[in-house]
Amino acid sequence: MVFAPDTEVALRTVVNLINTAANGRESLVTVADLDRFLEAERFSGSRTRDGAEVASVHELRERLAALWTADEDTAVAGVNRLLREANALPQLKKHDGWDWHLHATTGDAPLADRMGTEAAMALVDVIRSKEMDRLLVCGADDCDAVVLDLSRNRSKRYCDTGNCANRAHVAAYRARQATAVSSPAG
Repeated sequence: MVFAPDTEVALRTVVNLINTAANGRESLVTVADLDRFLEAERFSGSRTRDGAEVASVHELRERLAALWTADEDTAVAGVNRLLREANALPQLKKHDGWDWHLHATTGDAPLADRMGTEAAMALVDVIRSKEMDRLLVCGADDCDAVVLDLSRNRSKRYCDTGNCANRAHVAAYRARQATAVSSPAG
């Protein structure tokens, strides 16, 4: 484990949120789409369940996507801005089957503030641990999804949104085979 469990959960949620708009495909269009996303991510708290809430999550997603690929100083400024805008006040909480973990907003804060604060708190750990290089963009040439590399040897390069790793491995295999066929053994 690289980070605390709640940090890893929050980082995976950030990955999943950013990737809802990967490769030009928007999957958070309606309130129902957002409901499904939040249920899958086990995200709790108050909701307005309206178009403005969906729009605020879209805006947050853009901000988080920019932070994902930012240099450390830019990431620090963005994280601090998210925390400041949400009036973050970190506290330990236990709820909904989760053991003790950090919350930095109240359950009745606006959804985008709660999501942004959770993401910012996780990014605080990433920055403090000097692990920004674990926040990647998919290595496939035709994919812009983000990747969280939690592997021990820092080897994860492809996203989980499709079959990018498989396509890359098949292409490399075919390239090796083509080279072997065109190069006479000698």
